[in-house]
Amino acid sequence: MRIALLASALALSCSGTAVSGPGPAALPPSPPDSLRPPSAFAAIPDRAQRSRALFVEAGRVLLHPRCVNCHPAGDTPTQGDLGFAHDPPVARGADGAGVPGLECRSCHQDRNATAARVPGAPEWRLAPAAMAWRGASLPAICAQLKDRARNGGRTSAQLVEHAAHDPLVAWGWRPGPGRAAAPGSQGEFGALVAAWIETGAECPTEAAQ
Repeated sequence: MRIALLASALALSCSGTAVSGPGPAALPPSPPDSLRPPSAFAAIPDRAQRSRALFVEAGRVLLHPRCVNCHPAGDTPTQGDLGFAHDPPVARGADGAGVPGLECRSCHQDRNATAARVPGAPEWRLAPAAMAWRGASLPAICAQLKDRARNGGRTSAQLVEHAAHDPLVAWGWRPGPGRAAAPGSQGEFGALVAAWIETGAECPTEAAQ
């Protein structure tokens, strides 16, 4: 499913997005394994507040172990639901795909190796160091995603495409036995990212998380 993006040419700016005011707490909580659709936020009349609430919902994926483990705050990935250091020890390397002789592809294939309990997906690698999420708050991640100097040079349309269709991102919902999947589905996550951008790409405050 391709996500239609009304604001594909939106100029994303990090300034002035942390606006105070009531957050999404008035909405009932989502079940742990699902995501609320954008339509669930239509009752929030203020556009900026609705945008922030949409990002908080999408943030349930962004802060999930399946995502955070590959967005470490350093050169070593983490693993498992508790974020233990990768075993065996590995390093990021120049392009995030490991160092010579110990590349990610040495163990990780383009699909899960179920018998060996080794996860896999196309182009398995770490996110760029500039996109570290481990230990970051949702407002900080939001600002990072809007900054093309730190988000891989992606436009707003490319952010939605990455969220909704990237095959490595898709692994978060197909992690294999013994690993908790991210909530919802990749399509639902992409729809939330698109709706967030369409409503102005506002960033939540620390209090709204």
